[in-house]
Amino acid sequence: MANLKSAKKRVVQRLKRTEINRFRKSRIKSGIKKIDNLLISKEKKDIKPLFLEIETELSRAVAKGVYKKNTASRLVSRLSQRIKSIG
Repeated sequence: MANLKSAKKRVVQRLKRTEINRFRKSRIKSGIKKIDNLLISKEKKDIKPLFLEIETELSRAVAKGVYKKNTASRLVSRLSQRIKSIG
């Protein structure tokens, strides 16, 4: 464990940020899985609002430093391709 007060504070902050980042990633992954399930069942009307929500969450994650810009862009691109593929 750290000896300095500032180092102890950084440890606590890091643990909090890790938990928040884990929560953000989990929400994004869950949303992508929901979209995949909707694609399998081919329910188009439910996909659009969920896709927009996931896209917003990804851009927020990029702004907060959870994902890199290109990673989020790649995820959005692949999702939109899958959505377009069902016609």
